[in-house]
Amino acid sequence: MKDRKGIAQSIGKCKLFEGLAPEDLEKISPLFEPITLRNGEYVFMEGDPSDWLYIVTDKRVKIIKHTQSGKEVLLEIKSPGDMFCCAAVLDNRPYPETAQAKGPAAILRVSRKNFLGIVSAYPFLKAGIAGYLNDKLIDAYEMLKNLSSEIAERRIATVLLKLSEKAGSDGKEYRTIDFSFTRQEIADMVGTTLETSIRTMSKFEKLGLIKSTRKNIRIKQGALEKLLSR
Repeated sequence: MKDRKGIAQSIGKCKLFEGLAPEDLEKISPLFEPITLRNGEYVFMEGDPSDWLYIVTDKRVKIIKHTQSGKEVLLEIKSPGDMFCCAAVLDNRPYPETAQAKGPAAILRVSRKNFLGIVSAYPFLKAGIAGYLNDKLIDAYEMLKNLSSEIAERRIATVLLKLSEKAGSDGKEYRTIDFSFTRQEIADMVGTTLETSIRTMSKFEKLGLIKSTRKNIRIKQGALEKLLSR
């Protein structure tokens, strides 16, 4: 359980709130509730009332969609500082996806009423919300474009680059996605089979485009970008 100063620092790492002064972050921190999650524990289920807005503070949270046939599709992986379910909270509609902890995780949550009160008190946050929603539209467009591609390796390369940009750290030659990421999760994110995911990742490793362990994946960013430009 974090103290209020720690909660304020975590809120400030969220892109939406990074423009708030430290004293303002501490002022709103009592409105945020810290929650710890076990591996695989659900934050909320698709269709639940959108009563809370969430920010990841430690480890990762998966955003999942279930198809009509019951298949689980991995849409995103949220990292520390990432906000999720903002659009549903603003629209006061049920959560359109499911959120689940990927490993032991920690999050903050703020009620819709209090979130809207914060936005009212700091009107400049509205520009940040508009930017967030625009980014979500771009991500959705990119996902649809990738799914329409017939070449699975291009879709996988795109996902690896996106994850490295959002949750990666720079090295001398490779950029590290510093969390475990299974071949099945990769397959789910790009809409392909596990076999294709395994085969493509093995090909990338042989070509020196990535280096993979159980704990992380290191990618040669420039080489993957070159692959996608062909």
